[in-house]
Amino acid sequence: MSAIENIREKFNTGEFSHKKASDIFRLLGVSGKTERDGILALLKELESEGEIVRDERGRYVSPSELHLVRGIVQGNERGFAFLVRDDGEDLFIPHRSLYGALHGDTVLCRVVGGERGDEAEVYSILRRGMTRLTGTYYRDRKCGMVEADERRFSQPVRIVGGLRAFSGEKVVVKIVDYPEGKNPEGEISEVLGKGGDLSVEEDAIIRTQNLAEEFPQKVLAEARRVSAEPVLPEGRRDFREDLVITIDGEDSRDFDDAVSVRRDGEEYILSVHIADVTHYVKRGGALDKEALSRGTSVYFPDRVLPMLPQELSNGICSLNEGEDRYTLSCIMRVDKKGNVKDSELVQGIICSKNRMTYTKISAILDGDEALCKEYAHLLPLCADMCALAKILIRKRESRGSIDLDVKEAQITVSGDAVEVSEYRRTMAHRIIEEFMILANETVAEFVTVYELPFVYRVHEKPSEEKAQGFKAYLQLLGVNAKFRPADVRPGEYGKILKELDGDERFRVVNRVMLRSMSKARYSAENCGHFGLASACYCHFTSPIRRYPDLLVHRIVKLILDGQAGEAEQGYRNFVNIAANSCSASERRADEAERAVDDLYKVWYMRSHIGETFEGLISGVTAFGVFVELESTVEGLVRIENLPEDDYVFSEERYLLKGAAHSYKIGDKMRIVVAACDIGTRRVEFVPAEE
Repeated sequence: MSAIENIREKFNTGEFSHKKASDIFRLLGVSGKTERDGILALLKELESEGEIVRDERGRYVSPSELHLVRGIVQGNERGFAFLVRDDGEDLFIPHRSLYGALHGDTVLCRVVGGERGDEAEVYSILRRGMTRLTGTYYRDRKCGMVEADERRFSQPVRIVGGLRAFSGEKVVVKIVDYPEGKNPEGEISEVLGKGGDLSVEEDAIIRTQNLAEEFPQKVLAEARRVSAEPVLPEGRRDFREDLVITIDGEDSRDFDDAVSVRRDGEEYILSVHIADVTHYVKRGGALDKEALSRGTSVYFPDRVLPMLPQELSNGICSLNEGEDRYTLSCIMRVDKKGNVKDSELVQGIICSKNRMTYTKISAILDGDEALCKEYAHLLPLCADMCALAKILIRKRESRGSIDLDVKEAQITVSGDAVEVSEYRRTMAHRIIEEFMILANETVAEFVTVYELPFVYRVHEKPSEEKAQGFKAYLQLLGVNAKFRPADVRPGEYGKILKELDGDERFRVVNRVMLRSMSKARYSAENCGHFGLASACYCHFTSPIRRYPDLLVHRIVKLILDGQAGEAEQGYRNFVNIAANSCSASERRADEAERAVDDLYKVWYMRSHIGETFEGLISGVTAFGVFVELESTVEGLVRIENLPEDDYVFSEERYLLKGAAHSYKIGDKMRIVVAACDIGTRRVEFVPAEE
């Protein structure tokens, strides 16, 4: 047993509990300075891991003995913060109770109650979360300072070295020290350019999220080598004579999936062909390690940061029109009620007959004469795809799947011109969505039978507290809600939306329902997917741009090759590591994509300052209301700009109410665009004169 394991064991048995360092030296029979310093170093290591802490009298105890809880600080630009916990509800930390902790830090907290019983104070900082950040450089009276772009990181950084910068420039800072009671200290490692420039601000967001932009030479060399291999049909099911097509957006360059549908009596044979990326990306190779590190491709209006080099993502792995490509194919026989009667997973080879877009398929379904003539050979396929998709939609609705109406932005960039509009979801989108969902479920169910290590896509039901809050809100709206918050079922949520279809309350209920739900993630444990009302779900259909899909492919292929035992031995520990890593990568990518979208929206709205629009109130706070326009642009109307009144904010009712005026989520509101702040990525509105 090592020295640190020995000390850990003595804390576990209680022998060292409530002992000072001097007591521990005595119990261990340590007297020399070198030995004492060694023991102190081990105690400090256990402290940094949060296994032990010191009480007010300097005695070492376990955190549980002081009723401490662990979590990560999520700051707020107004000074307060939250403790985000893995094993419980988040806790509120007032500014006075942070004691030097900042956004991103891992801390131990004491729960102190407060007015609502959810208040905490920081007891000790285990690990600093921010080692690098971007921000705007300025000169203080004595030294250079950097105001972080991450507004939740509330302390400016004092510059103590690195590159030279001028006031107003956007820089990257490496934090080198967190002096107690003082500002963090850092060195400038990169000067990005003048703050307020669109490309500079976008680069800063990418740096903030630590997103990889360039591939190492070793990775590029491996990509060039494997992409040069010939594509041969040996040992694979040959689908090259089948009518197989891809359907994607106009700007897509990497094609993960291709589909084919044919009728067989009253049943349908649906073939979902997915790029066989694992044929080229071998486990443990340079490509694989880089793909795991990135976790996902990240999409911005003007660029893509791909998970795999272009030789693979846009080349040999992409299911390009007229080119032979390897696939892992899921063949499903679906009856007229949407049930999968039989399925087969095979390693295949295809040749996509047409690279179709959502716009073209949608126009064909609507009877566009020119396109119907140009793609006459696809008309029966389009009809069958549409019919099958409608069957699958009805099937999911009947089991309680929740179809939230979430508005997405379509941002187009042409030179310096930026346009923003709502992304329109058509039947063509629904076709691909339904086919991919069915394939993902089918694959997950296939692997689960073997009880092997696996990465599931899980979406847990809402917490009892959030479900209770949602139910109370529905009751205030006069909406009948019969579900039990302690055990809400997806069908009960789905039924609420279905019954409100066409009702003016639909949009607000849809928005509040979304806020009550948890976020989907990856997990080595199958917890089901609440939103899809699916007992077993995974991500299988996008291995070019998502690492979990690539990992799922590896496990499936081991089963198909009769090597299930190797999957059991080789992936038992890895799936949990990969699930956690990919969930973190997904969150990082989502934050970056949202931030860049917000940046482009603000840039777009600069040319609309002074113009009047009608929107819907999308959020209500104590300091004002947020209004979302038809284009998906959202802006804040500050409370001081609302008509003068004595306003009271009701968090439970999403309501800001005065004696003569009230504002709640879902209300229409006419606004004037007042200001656009590129640095904070915010648009400000004021109410329009009636």
